[in-house]
Amino acid sequence: MNQYLGPVTVPDSDALAAVQRLCDIADPYAVGPENDRLFAQAMNESNAWHAARSPFFARMLASSAAAGQPLADVDELHRLPFVHANFFKAHEVVSIPGDDVRLHVTSSGTTGQKSQMFFDEWTLRAGQRMVARIFDHYGWIGEEEPVNYLLSNYQPRPGLNLGTSFTDEYLCHFAPVRSVEYALKHTGGGHEFDPFGCVRALIRYAEEGAPVRVLGFPAFLSFTLDRMRELGVPPLELSPRSLVVFGGGWKGHADKQVAKPELYRRIKDQLGIPDERIRDGFGAVEHSVLYMECPRHRLHVPTWSRMLVRSVRTLEPLPYGERGYAQFISPYITSVPAQSVLMGDLVSQHAPEECGCGLPTPWFTVHGRAGLSRNRSCAVAAAELLKGKS
Repeated sequence: MNQYLGPVTVPDSDALAAVQRLCDIADPYAVGPENDRLFAQAMNESNAWHAARSPFFARMLASSAAAGQPLADVDELHRLPFVHANFFKAHEVVSIPGDDVRLHVTSSGTTGQKSQMFFDEWTLRAGQRMVARIFDHYGWIGEEEPVNYLLSNYQPRPGLNLGTSFTDEYLCHFAPVRSVEYALKHTGGGHEFDPFGCVRALIRYAEEGAPVRVLGFPAFLSFTLDRMRELGVPPLELSPRSLVVFGGGWKGHADKQVAKPELYRRIKDQLGIPDERIRDGFGAVEHSVLYMECPRHRLHVPTWSRMLVRSVRTLEPLPYGERGYAQFISPYITSVPAQSVLMGDLVSQHAPEECGCGLPTPWFTVHGRAGLSRNRSCAVAAAELLKGKS
């Protein structure tokens, strides 16, 4: 068994018993009435946990529709108070003592507003176990042959604490490392996109024949494929056991964004990686649950989380198919009162059967973001590095 699939224990087994049971569910897409009731119980525990430790959240809860009225089922999740993700860009709010902070990460690069998020041992390891279970569900853990990695992200340096970089480094634990190359090289004074280095790495990987895993921002791989064509590099045949998992977006370079179907087709044509081995993952430092594409490239909600879509005008909950703000809900986080977060992402949520992949949980489509002028992220800062280098 992979070490990241092993047991993890909540900070207080009495106060967080339902949270423990919910997060111990091994099937990432398990559904059913019992799971729904357990989720509601876990959210009640999570709210009580944060209200007792965060005066900020205690005031929020007391003034909300959930004040004094615990949830009976997931149908009542709309009563929960929520924190806007932008709040964490201006405030540091924790529900744990400073000595319990195991990890501190931010959501952006060297410029722009940064969300400050703090993780205790449980929150960090429980989140990692969720990711591992999703990767294990798709058979992406346990391969013994060493893998060549191309990380479409920032090369580590002392003091770099970006959430995306931490995640990609963690994903390298799921298959043995043969070699690692970074798209964003540390140059001493900062990071620079290195398209020629990416092209050289992919050519070398094709010659070696070992599996390749490309992780990180889709923009950098897209620009690398552009550079291959400009240089006249013929299509490569990477190992069919190769894997592409994206995280992050194209913010700041919408004019150069390639639609997912086109980008996936180009990856298959130029690198030889099958479509079912190309996936996008959605997540945020303010809400670290992973939403992974299924083989039909739909982002499904895992059993440890729920999602609401709220009207951009009234913030009222919307039915399936309607576009609005994404509200992500998960009781697992104990370090920060971010168990219910309203994002700036515009999404629509859909019924499981509308996908056809067989997964029984709802799925969603991201249609863009609202308020980009000040709502920056890792992808925004990273996209700036593409200017003049694409």
